[in-house]
Amino acid sequence: MAIHAGTTLGGRYVLRSLLAVGGMGEVWRGTDVDLDREIAIKVLKDGAAENETFLKRFRNEARNAAGLLHSNIAQVFDFGDHDGTPYIVMELVEGEPLSTILERERTLDETRLVTILRHTCRGLAAAHEAGVMHRDIKPGNLLVQEGDRVKITDFGVSRGTDQTTLTATGMVMGTAQYLAPELALGKPATPASDLYALGIIAFEAVAGKRPFTAASAVDIAIAQVNDPVPPLPAGVSPELAALIFRLLDKNPRRRPLSALELDRILADLELVDSGEQPRIPVDAGLPAAPPRRAMPPSIAPREYRPRPDVERRRPGAR
Repeated sequence: MAIHAGTTLGGRYVLRSLLAVGGMGEVWRGTDVDLDREIAIKVLKDGAAENETFLKRFRNEARNAAGLLHSNIAQVFDFGDHDGTPYIVMELVEGEPLSTILERERTLDETRLVTILRHTCRGLAAAHEAGVMHRDIKPGNLLVQEGDRVKITDFGVSRGTDQTTLTATGMVMGTAQYLAPELALGKPATPASDLYALGIIAFEAVAGKRPFTAASAVDIAIAQVNDPVPPLPAGVSPELAALIFRLLDKNPRRRPLSALELDRILADLELVDSGEQPRIPVDAGLPAAPPRRAMPPSIAPREYRPRPDVERRRPGAR
């Protein structure tokens, strides 16, 4: 089915203007004529709709995101199929992707970065509590609103604890530049995997570049597994630098225990004074984080050394 401005899906969702184009879909600004409200509508491209894997990912996004109600997650309202064109109806977020901000500004003030990270932590905590791992946290999937509030979007490769994986042997899902080492090795996603991606984002935001780059996605994934994290610029606040290196530890057991734990750490960071303050307090309108809990002995960090036999293996391959 040809999609264009003026197309009506499901008898009520009218497409108005194209907002973004991705690998397998398009996002449109539209109107729900029944409820008279502005919405965002994600439609699967014709070619992608014929691909069973893409179709499963699209349905997976709708199913997982629809069950997550949190101020830091873009809400999903509806899912349907119109003449062979699957679509997801979502909350319209007035903001811009963090990727656009980083392309324009290259680096972020530390106070602003912490605000963005804390909002993202709150949204991830809600997803993880519901048993949903995002698996593709990256700047393009974080929509930044006024006051640096964040809405997490695109749960297309997310996985619930009761769902089977969509990956095949030798394949990994997600974006290589933000992929945790354990995911590159084909291991299951955990909350620590999403926190690693936040570490990559934080590194990029203070250094102006990602820590791992290579000619191909496979080479980048191998670097995530084997290469040490490059040094940060000398001007980065010591406590923030230490936290970024902790988030990027190859061993997920050495990262913060949860998104809420990371939120608490960020709240207590001592930053170099830049004279800039957050536009809106991070905790405004959000529930207080639960009290800090001690780490159970059974999951205490242990010595971790990457296996030498993974050095030249294709990530995920057996």
